[in-house]
Parts: sequence; structure tokens; C-alpha cells
Amino acid sequence: MQISDNFDSGNIRVIDATSPDNIQLEIKHDNQSEFFQWFHFKLQADVSADNESVEHVIHLNNAGKAAYVEGWEDYQAVASYDRDHWFRVPTSYDGEKLTITLTPEYDSVYFAYFSPYSYERHQDLLHSAQLQLDCRLEVLGQTLDGRDMSLLKIGEEGEGKRVIWLTARQHPGETMAEWFIEGFIDRLLDEDDGVARALLNKAVFYVVPNMNPDGSVRGHLRTNAVGANLNREWLTPTMERSPEVYLVREKMLVTGVDMFLDIHGDEALPVNFLAGCEGVVAYDERHKALEDKFKEILLAITPEFQDERGYDKDEPGKANPTVGTNWVGNQFKCLAYTVEMPFKDNDLLPDYSVGWSDTRSSLLGRDFLTGIYHMVDELR
Repeated sequence: MQISDNFDSGNIRVIDATSPDNIQLEIKHDNQSEFFQWFHFKLQADVSADNESVEHVIHLNNAGKAAYVEGWEDYQAVASYDRDHWFRVPTSYDGEKLTITLTPEYDSVYFAYFSPYSYERHQDLLHSAQLQLDCRLEVLGQTLDGRDMSLLKIGEEGEGKRVIWLTARQHPGETMAEWFIEGFIDRLLDEDDGVARALLNKAVFYVVPNMNPDGSVRGHLRTNAVGANLNREWLTPTMERSPEVYLVREKMLVTGVDMFLDIHGDEALPVNFLAGCEGVVAYDERHKALEDKFKEILLAITPEFQDERGYDKDEPGKANPTVGTNWVGNQFKCLAYTVEMPFKDNDLLPDYSVGWSDTRSSLLGRDFLTGIYHMVDELR
């Protein structure tokens, strides 16, 4: 038996792996940070005909000290034999340890906090998109680890056309965000989709599929290469600490913004929801009307969305200005929302095999295109 995390987005530390029924592991911290929760590792077992597979019991010993321990309640880890189809496996939490149990059917099995979105798949997404007539791939600059900060520009500027921005994976462990973006882009670039064609007649899109490529490859939950939480860097980003935000913000100041969606995942809440910028100084009745209409449209479009549960709204003038949605909403006086998806399941439409998944995230991204279509004329 062997356990490894020596691959893209891998994260685990082996304490004791001598006995299949009592495997002791720990999750590594984000570099230069107290955050940790994302895990991703490979278990090499032996399920040959001569050595029938046994139940493997895996303990993540430091789960009780993770960043969001409420995320472990009613949570089920994901596993995969082919790194394509991810399914939920029996998981329990006793307040200290997270315990995963599986009797492997094949020699090698991967486990993760959520369906991973690899850096190679990220590159495939960017470069397949650029082949489409309406899309350009731009590089804004480099991260601290020397990776590209990539931007997809979809559509062309024009008089009266709206400028719509989407960013994803400021927190790299929230991989459902890039699955969402993949579905969104796939539909937006579909020449046979009437909603997409109509939208590109009225708007130009700027999409950053991965705001934090360094943290993604390193196997981080929440921070970049030097431990910066990018979603607390928007007021005063620097090239030395948070070039990812600095470069995107500079581009926004050139293009302007009429609508902004920042795509995330929430550890604790088992639903999809939106978080607005109600507490920013520039927030007014127009802001509120736009927010209310967008939520009403989404409620009509998909049963995967709800507006009963979510974050508490900030009091007027009390919003944290370092958060991306708050900075953009205030700076450009535009409709700005954080989109949150669950790590667990959507308990309004539970799927006991896969929970909330990569596929469902992608489909929700496609649905949001319809929501934007019904909003685009009112954004300015």
C-alpha cells in the first residue's frame, strides 16, 4: 500500500500507512498560511485475484483544526478510479478526525475534497476557447510562481455594449468554480445557441477561469503562493503579494464593468446562493433593484438555485472593501455578486451518489447565461 500527493493539486501528509484499516494522515497547510482543508491524494492498494481487497479506513487526524470545521458536518469525500468520474464515499466526522471508508475495486484510487480541476484541464479550456471566432486569449502577466494570468475576451466592444466580467477560483480549493466557468464558456461559444448569440450582440465578456493558478497547483484551499487570500486583496493589491488581483483590477479599470460575477464554493452551506454588495458606500436603490431582479430570474430558471439561505447582509457602509465583489460593485456602481456553490450536496435536490458535482456545477454555469440574457438590457 502506498499513498502519494506528488501531483497537480495534491495535498496530504502520511503519518502511518502500514495497516489498511487504520491509515493515519494529515492535511497540509497552505504555504505561509494557517488555512487548510483541501485534500487530494492517491491510494495504491492491492486488489489482485490472489489478494482480495479489504476495507480501507482513512483518518484525517487534523480535520478538527481545519479552516471551516462546519464543512465536515454531513460531508462525504469524493473518490475516483479514472480521475474522470468522481463519486461520494462513506465519511464521518467526530469533532477531531475525518474518517473515510472504502473497499477499493481497483488497484489505484484517488480521493479529494471535491472533484479536482487540473492545471492541464485549465490550459485545455483556454486554448480550445481561443479557437472560436468570438474569443481571444490574453495574458495579463505572471503569478509569483511564474504562471500566466490568463483572460478570455469573448465578443467585441461596441457602442452601447455592456461589459461583463466573471472570475473564478480566487480560493483555489473551490474547484466547483472552474467547473461552473467551463459550462458557462462552452455555452457562450456555442454558435447554435440563441441565448449566446443574442448576448454577444449586446455585451462583451471578460472571463478569468482561474484567479489563483499557483494555489491550485500547490494544493491550497484559500491562498496564493505566499499565503495571500486574494479575496481580501482588492483594495490595495501589489505585484509583490497579490499580482493576480493587481493585474485583473488594472484591466477592469481599462474596460469598465457593468456586471461582475465572482464564482466560489462554500464549505458549510448545502445550497447554491448569491452574496451581494449591500454594504458598500455606493449601494443604492438601483443596485437593489438589479440584485432582486437577477435573483428572481435565477429562481425561475433553475431549481438548483435558492434565496432562503446564505450569508448575512452587511449593514450600510460596513462592507469589507478588500473583498472582490464589494470593491467592484462600489468602484463601478454595477451589479456585482459572489456566486456560492456547495462542497457537500444541494440538499434541495440531493444526489446521494455524487452530491453536488463537477457536472452539476458546469450545468449551473450554463443556466447563468440565461439569467444574464434577461438582465443585460438593464445593466446600464
